[in-house]
Amino acid sequence: MKGALLLLALLSALCTSAAGAQEATGQSVRERIRERIEQRRTSPSPPARESSPAHAEAEPPEAALFAAGDHARTLTHGGLQRRYLIHIPPGLDPAQPAPLVLAFHGGGGHAEYMADDTRYGLVAEADRAGFVLVFPNGYSRFPGGRLATWNAGGCCGDARDKGIDDVGFVRAVVADVQARVRIDPARIFATGMSNGAMMSYRLACEAADLFRGIAAVAGTEAVAHCSPARAVAILHIHAQNDTHVLYGGGAGEAAFRDRTKVMEFVAVPETVSRWVKRNQCQPAAQRTRELAGAYCERYEGCRAGGPVQLCVTETGGHSWPGARTVRRGKEAASTALDANSTIWAFFSGLSEQR
Repeated sequence: MKGALLLLALLSALCTSAAGAQEATGQSVRERIRERIEQRRTSPSPPARESSPAHAEAEPPEAALFAAGDHARTLTHGGLQRRYLIHIPPGLDPAQPAPLVLAFHGGGGHAEYMADDTRYGLVAEADRAGFVLVFPNGYSRFPGGRLATWNAGGCCGDARDKGIDDVGFVRAVVADVQARVRIDPARIFATGMSNGAMMSYRLACEAADLFRGIAAVAGTEAVAHCSPARAVAILHIHAQNDTHVLYGGGAGEAAFRDRTKVMEFVAVPETVSRWVKRNQCQPAAQRTRELAGAYCERYEGCRAGGPVQLCVTETGGHSWPGARTVRRGKEAASTALDANSTIWAFFSGLSEQR
């Protein structure tokens, strides 16, 4: 009985409190909601923005912003859960559109491996130069995303065999980043190692509307057909003694456990020649750098915005020039050329118009 009386008293107090709140505002909660809906319905819509050119400044992001530092994102594409890592350099001005570089790991690797600065040093380069850096993860049948590959056309592994839409995934990644960071659409670039380099070439062929330029390291073009919508600047870096993706074409004899998971790779000179023709460059290259153990040459006079550059190291095997460490049992990376500074010098030197 006492419990019932206590409950009745509590309910009475709550009702009195609610009535007092309603009286204080002069409106019920329901009335306030109706009023807000009506205000939104009758308020004039903001004027629509005129369609902007490809090189226009990016719209201010609506989604939660990325702070300086490292972040991991997961998104769904093609019915699959895919992920990427993103590094925002310290001191980046959120009011200014930033350049964006996507770095693609090699076959059998994963995003964290590519993001390891003891191996590649790309994060330090991003901090020095001030660009946003993204490490997408390739397709993997393992929950942790390890042993991942890219569907770069003729190579490689499960991503190729299952016909994974990696071009679509990359477009989704860029859109996701643009929703959270102010990115300059005229300065979006791709780079990659081995299978990741091949993926970069596929993006140059099939996403030329999105990517201003690519830098391929130790991996050649792997698509059967390539008709870029517009010129894409190409930098290719390769060791003459690469034991996996042979400089003169083909796959290294003892480099792959299952050769059906790769392809007979296109030669470096053939890959470069294809892009010289596509970008309508002058056929004769100009030697731009002569170093002990390395050189660079560049094809100029190309279709707007599409220079082609080749940098070759004498040694280093299948590695990233300038890397401090390589996989166990592999030849040390060449120190004659630093891939990171060479890549950013190439990207940052491109004009915004094409």
